[in-house]
Amino acid sequence: MFAEAERDEVRARLLARARADDDVSAAALTGSAARGTEDRWSDVDLLLAVAPGRLLAEVLGAWSEFVYGELGALHHFDLRSGSAVYRAFLLGDGLEVDLGFTPAAEFGQVGDGGFRVVFGAAVEPRPTAGDARGFVGHAWHHVLHARAAIERDAPWLAEYWISGVRDQTLALACLRLGLPTGYAKGADRLPAAVTRPLEEALVRGLGAAELRRALAAATGALLDELRATDEGLAERLAGPLRAATASSDGDRG
Repeated sequence: MFAEAERDEVRARLLARARADDDVSAAALTGSAARGTEDRWSDVDLLLAVAPGRLLAEVLGAWSEFVYGELGALHHFDLRSGSAVYRAFLLGDGLEVDLGFTPAAEFGQVGDGGFRVVFGAAVEPRPTAGDARGFVGHAWHHVLHARAAIERDAPWLAEYWISGVRDQTLALACLRLGLPTGYAKGADRLPAAVTRPLEEALVRGLGAAELRRALAAATGALLDELRATDEGLAERLAGPLRAATASSDGDRG
């Protein structure tokens, strides 16, 4: 595994390249380094502004050649958000390097992920609070699909959907309490009253009875969370969701 000093050296090389690159007009630290919570296991997270008149795809390609050729990357994948592309690289020593590329006119903090300008100018922050409707919708969708997977004797698929119910419930609680909602980054700061019931939603085996038990626990925690913000919605959803978690005579342990 990489050492902290090696990670810091990689970040310094990337920032030095950014300062010398006419295709880049600004750079910022993102993630834990920007929030002041960096530790032994933190990645390198940078956001780069693509200078006006430059093509983002070409700049991304040139930087990818550098990371592969000079830093020894083994693999990468992309995430897209609007006009921005975030490319995550895996280096040979296990270090993850996340480089974001966005047009200069959109270079600024988005959401609660952390953002600290190293050089250049940023636009005003753009809040992106999680969408409660989306979290709720995904949660009830996952409950129904988990039930269907159990009935179809597809236990791994059922486990996937049950975990999804739990994840959406955690996101809803984080949204309610003003914590980061993405990737469970706020989940460990939630009170035990929220998280303890969700421990019962952890799947402990792939038998139908166990899957149904975990689904019922996840659904109960979801409805409890909904009652904390919208009791009317909780009551409207309770009927079909409770029905989806009802026991079946054909359950196997």
